[in-house]
Amino acid sequence: MAHSTGPDPPAISLIPLDSLAVDVLTDDVSDNYVSKTLFAVSEFANVIRGGATVISGEVLLCANLGFGLRLVSEVGGVRHTLLFDTGPEGAIFIRNCANLGVPLGEVEAIAVSHGHWDHMAALPAAIDEIVGRGGRVTVHVNPGMFDERAIRLQSGRIVPVAKVPMPEELESHGATVVNSSEARLLLEGNFYYSGEIPRVTAFEKGRDDHLCRRRPEAPWQPDPLLMDERMLVARVRGLGLIIFTTCCGVMEKIIPDTVAALRPFNIRHIITGHCTGWRALHALANEFGEVVSQSAVGTTYTFAASEAQAR
Repeated sequence: MAHSTGPDPPAISLIPLDSLAVDVLTDDVSDNYVSKTLFAVSEFANVIRGGATVISGEVLLCANLGFGLRLVSEVGGVRHTLLFDTGPEGAIFIRNCANLGVPLGEVEAIAVSHGHWDHMAALPAAIDEIVGRGGRVTVHVNPGMFDERAIRLQSGRIVPVAKVPMPEELESHGATVVNSSEARLLLEGNFYYSGEIPRVTAFEKGRDDHLCRRRPEAPWQPDPLLMDERMLVARVRGLGLIIFTTCCGVMEKIIPDTVAALRPFNIRHIITGHCTGWRALHALANEFGEVVSQSAVGTTYTFAASEAQAR
């Protein structure tokens, strides 16, 4: 997550929100004691608010490789609820939501960042829970997300990764699927879901261990840039843009270049999570100080006119 004071992206007409609450439902890190921003509430407080009466292992959330957020926007007294990814495992995702007291039946849309299992595998379970509680949900994806993926180990061995649920499967669980490469505004202009993100810097070479193929019988092809990735953007009144990205995260060999490239943007908050990694987190914190904080599963961030007021 990044909070920028810059202008809206070109040709984007985002509605200025009165507030935006962000719940971290899935992330790699569990840490109730990590230093947080003033507008964050940690997992202990959130599970008590979700109904727990004692802190125990059973009431806390599970961290696992992956990413999933709930975003609740409010403008003029009207609320909208969106998921940005779900994570790698349905049972864990549902447990985490239950422990936080998250009413999944209120979810109206799911925006998927890119076609990796650790962001999409819990989608069918999430859709089942939403529909089973009387909700109706639209899932936003693009065609590039459904290629098969694999990684090349240092030994040279190629290992496929789990396939993601296809649009037909998501529809069979009761979702409406919008499978388009185009950028779009979501939920009455409360959110912007991008199209293809241009790679414009000289140092962004991507992952040389990442492969893809269109068909099971086809040979594996290099897929370093993950061009199916999308970002999500909201605008909060008086605060500017809140930008959500996932696996465009910092690769270790380009950390210095990335830190240098971020300097001109006057970013007010950088909240790192998922695959950012501790080396990049340390480099960012060393450069930008208290602007940088570590995301952890179970945390709630509230962006409003007064950032010191968390809920």
